[in-house]
Amino acid sequence: MTSRKTEILVGLFVILTVGAILLLGLKVANQGMQARGETYTLKAKFDNIGGLKERSAVKVGGVIVGRVESISLDSDDFTPVVVLTINKNYDSFPETTSVAILTSGLLGEQYVGLQPGFKFGDIGNLTDGDFIEDTKSALVLEDLIGQFLFSKNND
Repeated sequence: MTSRKTEILVGLFVILTVGAILLLGLKVANQGMQARGETYTLKAKFDNIGGLKERSAVKVGGVIVGRVESISLDSDDFTPVVVLTINKNYDSFPETTSVAILTSGLLGEQYVGLQPGFKFGDIGNLTDGDFIEDTKSALVLEDLIGQFLFSKNND
């Protein structure tokens, strides 16, 4: 009888440990298990997206307001189109908002940074499915090094 009780307690401990490790892994990966809630999508075209990936963060001033939903190529001009899923709580970005692909630290992960524009006159808000016109592509470290070396050779 004592053996059976011990086996059940060990089994429960193992199940709780696996669950805790799973929750910790999701928290570290910044995925979470909460429901997505209400969202809307914005789109942006870039010349170069660097190492941006789906599920990368969309931030405003360091605050995560959404995620990268998908990345595809425009069939007309073969430029990357990034679809952003933004939390509905942040639905008042003006049409003058700009977007850039930024890097966390020197060699960190890339994310999308939104820079809200000024609201003046009859400027409206971005709505579901709108394209953000003002974009800044990712800085690729290899390109910068190549430009630096090339400029040194010309001197």
